Amino acid sequence: QVQLVESGGGLVQPGGSLRLSCAASGSTLNSYGIGWFRQAPGKEREGVSCISSSSRSTYWVDSVKGRFTMSRDNSKNTVYLQMNSLKPEDTAVYYCAANFGGLCYPHTYRYMNWGQGTQVTVSS
Repeated sequence: QVQLVESGGGLVQPGGSLRLSCAASGSTLNSYGIGWFRQAPGKEREGVSCISSSSRSTYWVDSVKGRFTMSRDNSKNTVYLQMNSLKPEDTAVYYCAANFGGLCYPHTYRYMNWGQGTQVTVSS
């Protein structure tokens, strides 16, 4: 069973950048597909991005295309979400999740392993 811990959230001005980390323990992330999700107050959790275990398959929700990138560092057992040109509507709690199937799914029900979340607030 893999355990996930997110970090890197915080308060940033519009147009700024943050890099979120999703560090794994208990298992290596090599075989897992990883998804990033976010949940704003009063809204459902939405899939932001995902990457397959091979890194050949990725997904981005339209609202973040061209602004967010995702990468894996298998040596550190960590996945990163680089967020640039942040907007107030990006404000949410961001979660990473892992699925042992290794595929890229933008749907929450595909994931059994979740981190505790990290708050991202974009405000001037």
